[in-house]
Amino acid sequence: MTTEPTTSQTTPSDPEQTTAATPSRDQANWAKPVDRLSAAGVAGAKVDSVSGKRVSGPLQGFGQLWQKTFRVPLEGSDLTPQQLIATWKERFPTFWPGGARFYAPLAGISPGEVALLDIPPVPGSPIKLSTGVMVLYADDESFTFMTPEGHTLSAWITFSAFRDGDVTVAQAQALERTSDPFDEMAYILGANKMNDRFWRQTLENLARAVGVTSPNVDTQIVCIDKRRQWRQARNVRNSATIRTARHTLTAPFRWITRRG
Repeated sequence: MTTEPTTSQTTPSDPEQTTAATPSRDQANWAKPVDRLSAAGVAGAKVDSVSGKRVSGPLQGFGQLWQKTFRVPLEGSDLTPQQLIATWKERFPTFWPGGARFYAPLAGISPGEVALLDIPPVPGSPIKLSTGVMVLYADDESFTFMTPEGHTLSAWITFSAFRDGDVTVAQAQALERTSDPFDEMAYILGANKMNDRFWRQTLENLARAVGVTSPNVDTQIVCIDKRRQWRQARNVRNSATIRTARHTLTAPFRWITRRG
């Protein structure tokens, strides 16, 4: 389903000024500017491919610019938007589709914290792409992730909740570009649709967890800018996709070396 562009108060307006509060936003809810990320506050992940990287938003990406909005009304649930966001933050990893892992920061989903991710490049794949996100913004009704260098997407992803009449609505909205030419090609060949399916399933899992028996996720997808930013093609040097492929291809040689 394709619609005209929409706006959201929960989407950051300036990727370079991560602490620029608007009149309705408390500056304490924004991450402080950092030169390099650190995932020192994350436990459980085997691979940290984020520490030492910079953040990379839509302005720093390569591919076409997309805005994607996924919404699910929580019919039958009596949760307020604030209660839903509290639940979403606390149990965020449990709502992801099978095969993907989210290693939350020990301090929780709070401004400036970094989480690590293991994501299969295709559903069911035993290979995992290791990357992460930084919490750019968080308050009682929304929280926003920003991707690091090397992630397949250069993006802001905002999770929010609001009232529509008597019903609380959960929403995930992404403003994203692929990071480099290889990821753009993968998006064209089907990764784009897989990414959409990932977030629809996430919202369905969230809705079922709070008592919605038959969740109906509304999807709005808009290509805001069809141009590709060729000056950002050099992002390929940080590509998690290429790093994962190289690691997989060299696995037999590492096994032989370990065997002595």
